[in-house]
Amino acid sequence: MSLPLIALAVASFGIGTTEFVIMGLLPEVAADLGVSIPSAGMLVSGYALGVVVGAPILAMLTARLPRKAALLTLMAMFVLGNLLCAVAPSYWLLMGARVLTAFCHGTFFGIGSVVAANLVAPNRRAQAVALMFAGLTLANVLGVPLGTALGQVAGWRATFWCVVAIGLAALLAIALLVPRQRTERPVSLLQECRVLGRPQVLLAMAISVVASASLFSVFTYITPILRDVTGVSPQGVTGVLLLFGVGLTLGNLAGGRLADWKLMPALVAIFALLTLIVSAFSLTSQSFVPAVVTVFVWGVAVFAVVPPLQIRVVNEANEAPNLASILNQGAFNLGNAAGAWIGGVVIEQGMSYQSIPLVGGGLAFVALLLTLASRHLEGRTAATAHRAGGGVLKDAA
Repeated sequence: MSLPLIALAVASFGIGTTEFVIMGLLPEVAADLGVSIPSAGMLVSGYALGVVVGAPILAMLTARLPRKAALLTLMAMFVLGNLLCAVAPSYWLLMGARVLTAFCHGTFFGIGSVVAANLVAPNRRAQAVALMFAGLTLANVLGVPLGTALGQVAGWRATFWCVVAIGLAALLAIALLVPRQRTERPVSLLQECRVLGRPQVLLAMAISVVASASLFSVFTYITPILRDVTGVSPQGVTGVLLLFGVGLTLGNLAGGRLADWKLMPALVAIFALLTLIVSAFSLTSQSFVPAVVTVFVWGVAVFAVVPPLQIRVVNEANEAPNLASILNQGAFNLGNAAGAWIGGVVIEQGMSYQSIPLVGGGLAFVALLLTLASRHLEGRTAATAHRAGGGVLKDAA
């Protein structure tokens, strides 16, 4: 891994840690600030909505900045947001600080994806994006459990002070290691919006939403599934989730390689596997070993789609890659919120925890259908252009 990619990965590790570690600190936060645990849980939703709302706003504000300057500005905002979290004296000030921190999330990953892709040869672009996102997956394996343990021993504010330190280290690393990249020819906002209106760009973002919804419709309720259906102890649940995080990391790296090899066939194959594995979890969740194996394979497959989808959006919106990449991060987070809501609706309608994976599998199947539609449209467009003599036939494979 090159030093610039390491710098981006450190930043994504910090961002991933601050996003997810709050889930393990809800009792401590609630007790300290005098609110209920469900109210403290809204800090998770507030962050997700901050990503969705903040992505298009900061996309516009940073559109004319050089990419390195934009990354440095976003990391400074990240450090400030976590600093405010660490010292927040009340619930609503903490909520505001979380939302401020979330604003830089989607924009950083969006611009960072473009920067990472431009650091390497064209045939390694998706792998470079995957290496940057490796920090996000490692946050689930290392950052979240360590941050939770620290918060339980030294207080939840100590965790945010550590995240501030990680943010400062990332800010310095980006300043020293990430090279300045040639700024693309200025494009008007109207032209950028036209690019975003292309069918293939919209399809790619729709796939991102549905893929993320498939994950969070099940993952949001993974603890009660493992506890009540599988019969796993609380300590055992932690171990299974750690294994899931390892699967996410491996899947992320594998997805980058597969995308650089054959992007669309890789997406088709991964979504087909996801449809089967998530649906099967409704059966395998009844026994410990099959459940653990299923969770691990699910982790590998579910994050293998992230680098291909991010590169797909950048490729199809090549005249406005920053904006498209940023909005695709918003699409992922919109899917996070939608998936959690869908899973909650299923439970409220009286269905069992064991049935939730069937919902996730159904959403994965919808993502598969959208991917097949996108590939079919790509093939028709390329064939039409070829027959018209308008250019070289594009490889739809």
